[in-house]
Amino acid sequence: MTTPIGAGLRVAPADGHGRAMDASVPVHEHLYPQATRELAAERSRLAPEPAAAFRAFSRSVFADGALPTKTKQLIAVAVAHVTQCPYCIRGHTRAALQHEATAEEIMEAIWVAAEMRAGGAYAHSVLALDELARAQPG
Repeated sequence: MTTPIGAGLRVAPADGHGRAMDASVPVHEHLYPQATRELAAERSRLAPEPAAAFRAFSRSVFADGALPTKTKQLIAVAVAHVTQCPYCIRGHTRAALQHEATAEEIMEAIWVAAEMRAGGAYAHSVLALDELARAQPG
């Protein structure tokens, strides 16, 4: 049995500068414009060859191969959380669900991302420890 995906959690309205925001609009829409077909078309119009190349690259990367597409989408969900790209988080979460990932698999992938992000800070602490040791007299 899988857990249903949560529906529309909202954060109290605040823009970080003391200005009131429309509470009926999700906070993320105040920070990032909604991705629309019109914006995608404009992006392609402005740079058609790179846009087409990127779409082909993406299709190739996410096609079934040594790793199935579902696994690739779970990896993408985790990476999207590390890079903190809201568009990627939403898009790859939807794609993972379309490839039959469960809510539990998606959340577990996010926890892997969180551990890797925290692990990097922990692992790099040896650099600070090395500098502390170098700063010690004698």
